[in-house]
Amino acid sequence: MVATFLSQHSVDGLEILDLGCGEGKNANAFTQAGARVVAVDCSNKAIGNGRVAFPTARIEWHLADAQSFASSQLDSVYDVVIAYGLLHCMERESDATSLVHEIKRITKPGGTAIVVAFNDRSHDLSAHPGFAPLLLPHSWFLEAFDDWEIKTATDTVLYEAHPHNEIHHHHSLTRMIVRKPE
Repeated sequence: MVATFLSQHSVDGLEILDLGCGEGKNANAFTQAGARVVAVDCSNKAIGNGRVAFPTARIEWHLADAQSFASSQLDSVYDVVIAYGLLHCMERESDATSLVHEIKRITKPGGTAIVVAFNDRSHDLSAHPGFAPLLLPHSWFLEAFDDWEIKTATDTVLYEAHPHNEIHHHHSLTRMIVRKPE
């Protein structure tokens, strides 16, 4: 989703917020395209790995809870807000709703949100022992952004094997690129 967005848009000089950035692959992709990125994750290990893997001055790393960080930001600050693999990590639907509200609030008019999350269709979680994601229907994501222009919204199944364990599994994903009205 990020590669698709970057292939279609110039982000040089834009302000990007990557909520739930993990080790920073998406943040790095945006910095390579000329953007300045604020990258936020609650995992100290992920942030540390990201700092080592992508030692660029254009990534401002923050160890923080995504909801708390987003809530602390001023209105209409970011040109692009990324929530890649984040919303399904919320404990409750109300938490996801609240985070979407914050994403919408802190995105500049005419700005973009890139959202990728597990949805409530088929999953094989064998590669994720102990993980209990919040699985909301694809329609929930469409409704959450129904006041924005939906540029792309897909409901697909991803088949993969993680490099650290080689366990083949699958996830149903909602992938969206949405644009805030001017």
